[in-house]
This record gives sequence, structure tokens and C-alpha cells, in this order.
Amino acid sequence: GSYGAGTMAIWDRGGYVAEKWRDDEVIATFDGDRLRGRYALFRTRGDNWMIHRMDPPAAGVEPMPEWIEPMTARLGSLPADDAAHGYEIKWDGVRALALIDRGHLKLIGRNRTDYTARYPELRGLGTALGSTRAIVDGEIVAFDAEGRPSFERLQRRIHVSGRRAIERLARETPAAYVAFDLLWLAGHDTTGLPYRDRRQLLAELELDGPSWQTPAHREGGGAELLAATAERGLEGVVAKRLDSVYEPGRRSSAWIKVKNTLRQEVVIGGHSPGEGARAASLGALVVGVHDGDELRYVGKVGSGFTAATLDLLTRELAGLRRDSSPFTGRQPPRGTVFAEPRLVAEVEFREWTRSGTLRAPVFKGLRDDKHPHEVVRE
Repeated sequence: GSYGAGTMAIWDRGGYVAEKWRDDEVIATFDGDRLRGRYALFRTRGDNWMIHRMDPPAAGVEPMPEWIEPMTARLGSLPADDAAHGYEIKWDGVRALALIDRGHLKLIGRNRTDYTARYPELRGLGTALGSTRAIVDGEIVAFDAEGRPSFERLQRRIHVSGRRAIERLARETPAAYVAFDLLWLAGHDTTGLPYRDRRQLLAELELDGPSWQTPAHREGGGAELLAATAERGLEGVVAKRLDSVYEPGRRSSAWIKVKNTLRQEVVIGGHSPGEGARAASLGALVVGVHDGDELRYVGKVGSGFTAATLDLLTRELAGLRRDSSPFTGRQPPRGTVFAEPRLVAEVEFREWTRSGTLRAPVFKGLRDDKHPHEVVRE
């Protein structure tokens, strides 16, 4: 019959000094593992209370940013100055910043979408740092049975919003957070530090748990790591200059992604009608990439779909239907059902033709972490 019956947890331990203790106001200075500082707790209306921090942050401590736009890599080949670069595996997942604030975790995608509720198995990442506050750059990944990152598996998690469905999928298709950079730590911006130093600070946080990890990078030896990723069927590597700073919002030549397979993000501008077994859905996606402000047609994608992705695409495109073509210049075949160019997909393909068309593209999944206007030919 007591309030709070059930399992209770101790959130913090430490000491406090009570400066004032009345029925309607308490002022105390806390010295805990997580909570430190002078606070006032005061009654407002009825039984409602508010809490207010009274002392300013320590000198030289910066407030934690709510957002830092991620730095991105350029497509290229292995750099000639191999020893001047660090190499990481290219993770086939969804980019996300982890904002960790005294036990609380917020996961924010590249387009500022809040992913926190979508991946409940990652919540423990917040408590892993205790009272430490940090902003970590990384990727949300789903692994297949062989331990390889699989964007196709992660697709099951990306467009789900119901609490029960999220909890069920967290058990059936668990995700992991892979950390690879540190942008802010304990009141200080670290983006101006060299990549080598940021990596060292990140390693010292020891972010390795049941659903999060900090894989080691390799200094030099890019060709060997790329060959190893090819042998395992992985997408490739990212080469990062060891002396480079973090450049928020820039696609920088200091980071080069080197791929074993050709992949391209595309904007969906419509579809061709389905036939036979697909009569109720769609035949192929009609896709393009941006050239400045203009969307250029680059081909049709007709394979790689599961029944679930066909259903999802059919529903999404039905709500985006439009009468006119969103493409400038070369147009898709007659009979195309056009759509507002708001959906971004990722495809794997064999090569670019001379006319600028994707040869043998295969659908790999939708991306909700990319804005359509970011999609250009790589």
C-alpha cells in the first residue's frame, strides 16, 4: 500500500549541505557523483514543485550545444600519404549524434530527427558515462548473423513509431551505437583538436557495452584494412587525416570514403506502375540526383524490394503523388506516376553509363537521415 511499491534504484550518491529547509522551499548544495552545485527547490501551486540551479557553471566551462552539424566525407580512392591518415571501417547504418548529459541520452540524426525513443536498447549509453557530459559522433547499426553491419536489417527499425512495435523490434532486430568521434566533452568544444587527439579522448571514455562500442581506428595500413573489409563483404573504409580538425556541416577532403561496392543515394521522383504480382504496388522507382537546385533523372530501380518495403513505398508514394515531373532535362519513360521528391533511398549499382544513368541498380533501403537536397552524384 505504499507509494512507489516495486523496484527502486539509487540514481546518485554523495553529500549535501542544506542552507534552507522549509515546508515550501529547500536550498542545498549537492556534491554527488552526478549532481553537483547549489539548487533551490520551491513549491508553486498546490503540491507542485520546481527546481532551479543557483550557481553559475565553473569558469571556462561552455554550455552543452543542442546540435552540431555532422562533418561528412568525400568519395575517393586511398590517399597516397598513407601514414598521415587514420582508417576506420565504413559502417552501413544511420548517422547520429549521441548527446550524453549526466545519465540522459539523446540521439539526433543528420536532419535533426530525434531517434532516442526509436532505439530503447541504446539508453544505457547515457548512464555509461556517469556524471560526464559529452557529444559523440557515430552510427546506429544493425548486425547480421555473421556480425556484419546490414542496412537492410536496420530498415525494419527506421519507420516504426508505436511503443509496442519498437520494443518488440528492439528484441528481434537489436541495434548498436558505433562511436567514432568526440565533439564536446565536460564543458569544452573538442572539434578544433586534431583527429588523432579526439580519437584518444574518445577511447579514454571506454564506451563499450552491450549495445554500444568504440571500434579502434588504424593509423596507416589503409590498403590492408580495405582488403580485409572486401574479404568480409563490408562496404569499405573511411580515411581521415590524423591532423585534421572536425569541420561541422562540411563535406571535407580531410575525410575520404573508399568503397568496395558502388553505392549512391537517390531521390525518388515517382514510380512506374506494377504488373503481374506487383499490380497492386509498383514496378520500379524513378530516381534522380541534384545538380544545384535541379533534380536530374538517373534511372529506374526495380529490384531489391521485400514485401514490407513495397508496401511502405506504395503507401508513402500515394500520399506524395503529383501531376507534373519533378525532373529537369531528360525525362523518365511515359507512364511514370510522379511524386513530390521528398523520399531518399540508397541503391547499389554496377556503374554509371555515359548518359548518366545507373546501371543495374538494386534498392537497399530508405534513408530518413538525409535531406533530398543533400543528394548529389558522388
